[in-house]
Amino acid sequence: MNEPQSAAPAQAPEQYVLTLSCPDKQGIVHAVSSYLFMTGCNIEDSQQFGDHDTGLFFMRVHFSAEQSVTLEKLRASFAAIGDRFAMDWQMHAAEEKMRIVLMVSKFGHCLNDLLFRTRIGALPVEIAAVVSNHPDFEELVRSYGIPFHHLPVTRENKPEAEARLLELVEDEGVELVVLARYMQVLSDDLCKALSGRLINIHHSFLPSFKGAKPYHQAHIRGVKLIGATAHYVTADLDEGPIIEQEVERVGHWVTPDQLVALGRDVECQALARAVKWHSERRVLLNGARTVVFA
Repeated sequence: MNEPQSAAPAQAPEQYVLTLSCPDKQGIVHAVSSYLFMTGCNIEDSQQFGDHDTGLFFMRVHFSAEQSVTLEKLRASFAAIGDRFAMDWQMHAAEEKMRIVLMVSKFGHCLNDLLFRTRIGALPVEIAAVVSNHPDFEELVRSYGIPFHHLPVTRENKPEAEARLLELVEDEGVELVVLARYMQVLSDDLCKALSGRLINIHHSFLPSFKGAKPYHQAHIRGVKLIGATAHYVTADLDEGPIIEQEVERVGHWVTPDQLVALGRDVECQALARAVKWHSERRVLLNGARTVVFA
């Protein structure tokens, strides 16, 4: 006797993320939720925020759709709603890993942390390449099977080096560039070209402790908190919209070298969270600030 055949398992619905910002007015949430209902989609998670200071509304919706509902169809049909509310909007497949480039100089703790987190799946990204103005970390990067590009930067060749970086970003379909302790000041033109797609990490002592050895300066002043700030890069040095900050309380017994070690830890934590949230499309620009749907 033939055994009854079991039914084929149903295909899991596709997952998508919609993000938007627009002038705040009545009917936005209703329009979005009605659209998703009418197109056979199901809202898995939704977050929104209306900023009374700027008069802008921000929203992130994670939703699912049947296999027959493609991303191209969704984008095409949502465009009318986007136009009606003057939205700046994006729609992406939730499982799609964002392609990123890491940039580093001679301090490798953030680079090493991001490489490891990506390998174990803690960051939903694909590292397309690592770029450095020094060759120090080539062996480390290649051990992860990731291309390493040594681009020395001098006053004379800086425009050419930045042009090569932009060419790499374009050729590799890169959506985000991360300055993982990259110590070169970027030109205004490069900052504008990568606006909203360039994240930096620095110690939160700026501007109080500028220049060399900020942790030693902080030790002399007897600080009680050290920290780090992950932010988008703009033409105004270290003044871009803040994504995430991390702090660590310290006491009078902590030495300058211990402050440096603690600083490395908080830098790694703040930068990793910023990269994760950006790659999950949880960060929306709000002028000089950010809205983070973490």
